[in-house]
Amino acid sequence: MEKRKVALITGITGQDGSYLAELLLEKGYMVHGIKRRSSLFNTDRIDHLYQDPHDPDQRLKLHYGDLTDSMNLTRIIQESQPDEIYNLGAMSHVKVSFDSPEYVGNVDGLGTLRILEAVRILGLEKKTRIYQASTSELYGGMPENKNERGFYDENSPFYPRSPYGVAKIYGFWITKNYREAYDMYACNGILFNHESPRRGETFVTRKITRAVAKIAMGLQEKVFLGNLEAKRDWGHAKDYVRMMWMILQADKPEDWVIATGVTTTVRDFVRMAFQEVGIELEFKGTGVDEKAFVTACNSKDFQVEIGKEVLSIDPSYFRPTEVDLLIGDPTKAKEKLGWVPEYDLKALVQDMMQGDVALMKKDVDLLKAGHEILKQAE
Repeated sequence: MEKRKVALITGITGQDGSYLAELLLEKGYMVHGIKRRSSLFNTDRIDHLYQDPHDPDQRLKLHYGDLTDSMNLTRIIQESQPDEIYNLGAMSHVKVSFDSPEYVGNVDGLGTLRILEAVRILGLEKKTRIYQASTSELYGGMPENKNERGFYDENSPFYPRSPYGVAKIYGFWITKNYREAYDMYACNGILFNHESPRRGETFVTRKITRAVAKIAMGLQEKVFLGNLEAKRDWGHAKDYVRMMWMILQADKPEDWVIATGVTTTVRDFVRMAFQEVGIELEFKGTGVDEKAFVTACNSKDFQVEIGKEVLSIDPSYFRPTEVDLLIGDPTKAKEKLGWVPEYDLKALVQDMMQGDVALMKKDVDLLKAGHEILKQAE
């Protein structure tokens, strides 16, 4: 009988970690995950995967840990003896990184070093393959650094424009350094923006889809956003975690860009999200004075007043150094590993909107049930 592969995922309770855990469990892996200790339960995204810990058939095991604690990480790696490590844990909110730059450097930069060094010290460099989650924020949107086709690829120079990007550039180079210095199978996946119904609520795409669902159901008046001109290369997290796994199955360790090669403005993402609930918008004004108004509502399920203002700009959401355009070139991933995304942007927006509409309907049903209980108690 073939030995079951063992994977260790940092950040398993996040968007990418939960989808990756699902994928690896489907492939028969034993999956270990690291989660930070918190006073609140934060395992919503993986609760459906986690059964009775006393069940001998349970193939998902969670460990309390933190990327700032090298002894803890070393112990978990020693205990789990992973064939593959996926370092997805990070403080990954770009805007917030300006408020907590030291913490971001410690977690996103030095956290990567702690994992690599633990593998080396434990003598697992020939056994354990390591995936480091890099980011398109490494490029900083500098137009002069694109390739001849107008995209960012594996050879494009870096110019990070946030503490998050700067921390991640350390993670990128220390991974590459350990690969070359110690002959480790360690790879960087330079992921462009990837979203899903499990995306954190403070990220712009999820903020949009949640707000649109609430506005359509009369639970919220409007949404406040920052730079509507910003352009991003948005893919689905399910496609991207599949590529993470493919990277660690390749014959030799390399660095890879994971992207769709299509870019869209925040404004158009907003427009597409409203269209999923039958609402058409008109944008008026420029800069901080731009607003969006309802011009049509073609849904029997949702009725929003024509002419209603549903979007305004809040300058506090602008970054100190803005990255206006990010678009990746996935040619290498497609040609060498055969990676083909299953979701385009329309399918992504549809998936996210369906998820948030269902979520808001649950909230409405709970409110109605609560009102009924109060009525009966009177």
